[in-house]
Amino acid sequence: MRISINANRCEPSPMRKFHSLAVAAEKKGRKIYHLNIGQPDLPTPQAFYDAVRNFHQRTLAYEASPGMPVLIDAVRKYYANLGVELSPEDVLITTGGSEALHLTCLSILDPYTEVIIPEPYYPNYTTFVHSAGGVIRALPTTPEDGYRYASRDRIESLITKNTRAILITNPGNPTGVVLNEEEMRMIADVAKKYGLYLICDEVYREFCYDEIHGVPTMARFHDIDENLVIVDSVSKRFSACGARVGLVVTKNKELQQALLKFCQSRLAVATMDQVGAAALYSVDQDFYRRSKEEYRRRRDTVVERLRKMPGVKVQEPMGAFYVMASLPVDDADRFQHWLLEEFEDEGETVMFAPGAPFYETPGKGINEVRIAYVLQQQDLERAMALLGKAIDRYRAEKM
Repeated sequence: MRISINANRCEPSPMRKFHSLAVAAEKKGRKIYHLNIGQPDLPTPQAFYDAVRNFHQRTLAYEASPGMPVLIDAVRKYYANLGVELSPEDVLITTGGSEALHLTCLSILDPYTEVIIPEPYYPNYTTFVHSAGGVIRALPTTPEDGYRYASRDRIESLITKNTRAILITNPGNPTGVVLNEEEMRMIADVAKKYGLYLICDEVYREFCYDEIHGVPTMARFHDIDENLVIVDSVSKRFSACGARVGLVVTKNKELQQALLKFCQSRLAVATMDQVGAAALYSVDQDFYRRSKEEYRRRRDTVVERLRKMPGVKVQEPMGAFYVMASLPVDDADRFQHWLLEEFEDEGETVMFAPGAPFYETPGKGINEVRIAYVLQQQDLERAMALLGKAIDRYRAEKM
């Protein structure tokens, strides 16, 4: 019996690979502070639950493969407020942003074709690209340069005859990098010049700490309508990760037809999730403001605490709710095993996501971690205190 080459090219998620160790630690009575997964703890707007409770169809039936009209119309209104007019045919509803990215890769990649992605990047991009037979061409960044990657020369130097797409996250996961409008325009121009797809993961758009209204969408550049693929989701924006609802926005009709084939093969996104998601788009701007201010406070707490730890290197993120940090340990993966199997302080320990899987380049990120600052302030402060104590003890015992 054999497993496919594409499956063997994929790696376990660094955010979830330690689940069994966490379960074992909890069975021993330990409390774990989870900084490993971007699971917001802010309340999901009540509108979601009200919409679900008021849903009274006699039979819970399949919905249309592209998505429910009520949700598609809500998405169109959201983008209209961003200055982007969409037709219903420009939007496909997916089972989370993950399916949106996966179906896009399946639709545009052939074996050994390439996607340029700035590293470090969200590790599941590797699974999406590799499962479609594609190859990642990493655009390296460094903490010293603030993880910035918007250099025309550097991007163009990676383009080959096999390049199909550029994939960016704005604001960035895991670095929190936010592109300015000039940088966005440059990347759009490169995609247009070389006839490449430009895939923009914009799920963290509202979480930008130096802007009033969030990050502009790449869809504002109408001259790249044929190149552009926007991936979005209700998970982070509305603290509704359990409602598996994402979407693809593209005006490329040929690509829409390809995506629709995959949407039809999985039949439909869950009806109740779509009903609730449509209602989420009714929240007012004050909801976004409050959410962003809360994450700003958490970011400041994490960065301040990390900078006080000897040997830790960190850049302040300007968006999303993650931070990459270099720790004075030999191997972050080994350190995480130790945290769950051996370390405890007053019956408590902490989890993060080891950094190496966020890189395509071998050997990078070995002692880096991604921290998701998605806990309440008191818990976040305790988690940072645990991390500091753990680093000191680990270095004394294991290094």
